[in-house]
Amino acid sequence: MPRPPAPKPARPAPRPSPPPQGRARWPDARHFAALDLGTNNCRLLIARPQGSGFTVVDAFSRIVRLGEGLASSGRLSDAAIERTIAALRICAEKLRRRHVALSRSVATEACRQAANGPEFIQRVYRETGIVLDIITAEEEARLAVLGCHALLEPGDGPALVFDIGGGSTELVLVDSTHEQPRILDWHSAPWGVVSLTEARGIADDRDPHKRQAGYARMRESVREAFAPFIARLPEISGTPRLLGTSGTVTTLASVHLGLPSYDRSAIDGLIVPAASMRAVSQRIAGLDMAGRSTIPCIGAERADLVVAGCAILETIMDIWPAERLGIADRGIREGILRRLMGARAQ
Repeated sequence: MPRPPAPKPARPAPRPSPPPQGRARWPDARHFAALDLGTNNCRLLIARPQGSGFTVVDAFSRIVRLGEGLASSGRLSDAAIERTIAALRICAEKLRRRHVALSRSVATEACRQAANGPEFIQRVYRETGIVLDIITAEEEARLAVLGCHALLEPGDGPALVFDIGGGSTELVLVDSTHEQPRILDWHSAPWGVVSLTEARGIADDRDPHKRQAGYARMRESVREAFAPFIARLPEISGTPRLLGTSGTVTTLASVHLGLPSYDRSAIDGLIVPAASMRAVSQRIAGLDMAGRSTIPCIGAERADLVVAGCAILETIMDIWPAERLGIADRGIREGILRRLMGARAQ
């Protein structure tokens, strides 16, 4: 299979010197931390090693919408920066309180694309002490797979792992026949729930015909962005397997189960019939903003972005026709933690 084209390198940012707490303290490290700053969410995980894995001791997640308005302006807005720094201050306090010995904090699509991304990275360091590393789309995909591949169903042939983010969607074809998954191919599409909503969303969704046309427009845009990857996909042998990690799939799985509020223990590792997830997606896409806001686990906070997530998910299920969809409430942060703990053990 031809190797996919290399991603555009992330815009280099002036790299501040990290706080003096890294390698010298590795032998005594008990708490490790991973922070993932995406286009829509800021997520922190603090854990300690246990056996071949780890135990979570603290976590934080907040919707910050860092990439809001980025598609039109090319810059991170002042309001988005303030929201994000407020969340990162909470993360910094948790890192101090838990005496974290080793951590890594990464930023993804919004900071890769924004003209003022490097300035934002510097300001975060000045005001919180957190050193954000803008990672490439390829590393983002690899970390997501490392963090969630354990939830892949057993089977022969390649599996497709995907991560629907705020500013991009990563598709990764993996060979999971070995203990560690081998990446066969990957693709990063520039559509996530924020970027697709801003570019292809409907200003007035009260008209059902406009909603239907807008949803079709979203799906067509996603399929066009997936086209290079689709052209490289091998003929499927065996039973196709599909695993998703993102707020989109965990939210839609919650709706599928009819949960009154989000429950990670019920969602992480869940296997859902693909037809059921498609039905949930189409039902949500058929509702207006007010209707979506009344659904538990969506609410007003996610009502404007969830339709874009549905469009991306349905398109993924079109190109990789698995009968079942695995749901992972884990990904980049867990991948970072496994790398940090693995490096310490060497």
